[in-house]
Amino acid sequence: MDKPAKTNFDIHPLLKERWSPRSFTGQMVDKETLQRIFEAARWTPSSSNDQPWRFIVGTKGDKTWDMIMETLVEFNQKWAKLAPVLALSIGKKISDKNGRPSRTFIYDVGQSVAHITFQAMHEGLFVHQMGGFSAQKAAEIFNIPEDYQAITAFAIGHKGSPDLLEENFAEMEKSERERHPAGDFVFSKSFGNTSDLF
Repeated sequence: MDKPAKTNFDIHPLLKERWSPRSFTGQMVDKETLQRIFEAARWTPSSSNDQPWRFIVGTKGDKTWDMIMETLVEFNQKWAKLAPVLALSIGKKISDKNGRPSRTFIYDVGQSVAHITFQAMHEGLFVHQMGGFSAQKAAEIFNIPEDYQAITAFAIGHKGSPDLLEENFAEMEKSERERHPAGDFVFSKSFGNTSDLF
């Protein structure tokens, strides 16, 4: 008889505790902390060391924060108004090394935001990444050049109580994290064939 697949492994607490809150306290994030968070992106690996990531960062009360808020879909605006920091991730579509379109720039920018996420967690902060924004509007209002692409928006801040949110968002905030077991997506020999690892 086959043993049931193991689904819980001892991984780093920052990975295990990562959460994308919609509720943030009103506490601002100081400049030095933000510097460390974005310094983490600097050390991200990238194809041919192109380092295609760029970020536009606004803190609540400044014009950049307002402009980023303007790019968000209405659903995200309703909760992101609580976030003390809003940012856009942007990628350079053309490789600096060979002048050709990069196949991996979105992947590389995604890795840089992962580095940001876990440095933020280390600082006692949380990140909520958003696909729900207008890349076209971002390009227009921030004058993003044509060889760059806005990829995601994200919020950074101290996690707040679900009670700060509208009722439907508060319910989402209280829901359990759900993840597929690794055996569902780690294969060997052929696609879909579960690896002996799991």
